[in-house]
Parts: sequence; C-alpha cells; structure tokens
Amino acid sequence: MEQKTKINAEAGKQELVITRTFDLPVELLFKAYSEAELIEQWMGTKVIKLESKNHGSYQFETSYQGKVAFKANGTIHTVVPNQKIIRTFEMENAPIGVQLEFLTFEKLNEDTSKLKIQIIYQSEGHRAEQLKLPFASGLNMAHDRLQEIINKLK
Repeated sequence: MEQKTKINAEAGKQELVITRTFDLPVELLFKAYSEAELIEQWMGTKVIKLESKNHGSYQFETSYQGKVAFKANGTIHTVVPNQKIIRTFEMENAPIGVQLEFLTFEKLNEDTSKLKIQIIYQSEGHRAEQLKLPFASGLNMAHDRLQEIINKLK
C-alpha cells in the first residue's frame, strides 16, 4: 500500500520536505500538533512539557518495557495558529544533531488540509543518519493515527 505521507530527500541537500494531505479541517490538524493531549495520542509518546507559543519549548519521552527509549526536545520559535510552527528538534543520544523544522498548515477546503514540514539538518551527513532510521514508515503510521484520532473530534 502506498504511503500517504511523502518524504522528498533531494540528493546533495541537507533538507527533507514532508507533505501529507489530511481529511481534516486545518484547525483540527493544527491542534494535533499544538495540544499535548492530542500529540500523546497520535505520536504514542509522553509530553513532558509543551509551550505552544512564540519562544516556547517542549520535551517528549517514550518508554518501552519501563525504560526510556526515546527523548526529544526543542525550542518553539514561532506559532501562528492554523498556519505555521517554526521549531528546533533534537533527539537525545542520536547522531542526527539539532534540526530546524518549518511546519506549514494549509487549508485546502473546509474539510481538507495539507501539512508541509521542511526539515533542515546541520549537514548532508546528519540527514543521511536520519534516513537510516525507519523514519518514513514510522511517520506515515503516526500520521495515519493522527487522521483516525482527530476524525473523532469532527
């Protein structure tokens, strides 16, 4: 089955561009990325901290069999409701380094919206480390859960 979340990794660049169209109003899609309770549901991670505002920050943590398996944190630089979030993202104990993320939320019509995430890495090598992980399939599964969970809010 074709994945709905598309990841474009052009050769020779240090960025990824991720796009996905959701059968959701843009307001609900934005909430899925800016409200802790919703993020926990579709990402399957614990939100330790989330300040969805200009100059805010966040911390996520995922445990497996009682042990912390994943920790991430970042600074939220800009939030424009239903339009964009600009933030940094860093996975602890990973060779990927800090990345800069530009999330753009676009209303296509009353019931459909598009998410575009541009991620800029420190180098092509850092991006290559990201692409070695099961990143594409994991993100697609998470976005499928997002669609399913947020559908219940409609």
